[in-house]
Amino acid sequence: MNNTSQKQIDANRENGKKGGVKTEDGKAVSKYNALKHGILSKQILFEGEDENELLELEKRLRSELSPASELELLMVDKIASNIWRLKRALSFEKDDVIFTSDFDGTVGLKSDADRFFRYETMLERSIYKALHELERMQARRNGEKVPPPIALDVDISNTKEDGFVS
Repeated sequence: MNNTSQKQIDANRENGKKGGVKTEDGKAVSKYNALKHGILSKQILFEGEDENELLELEKRLRSELSPASELELLMVDKIASNIWRLKRALSFEKDDVIFTSDFDGTVGLKSDADRFFRYETMLERSIYKALHELERMQARRNGEKVPPPIALDVDISNTKEDGFVS
């Protein structure tokens, strides 16, 4: 059931033709969209990145981590994709996307640097979380008794004396 009139559809198409980056300044800003969106993109491999490098990373991790089930393989693949994204993020850092320098040689952080570092931290946590879950799966498979994972919420807002969320 679609209530959109042909007139609205035509108007949307015309408006769509007017969109997009037109100026050099706009293009200069939009070229960093990969920084904002590429790190967390569903697409793992981007244009200009070496597919063989990614495949070699996956091959090394599978050899090193020895997954024996589909779930273990899923964890290894998750680790590989997040390591790849983290390497991409670190290359942004090296490519002077995060840091700025003045003519006097002073180095500082660009305004998006804080968000970038949060992405980087999130990727690192995701790698370690998948690695720990893989280790738990493998320990269970090997007959070891594995305690349940512990989740702890910590409140650092100083609103509670003990620092814990109730």
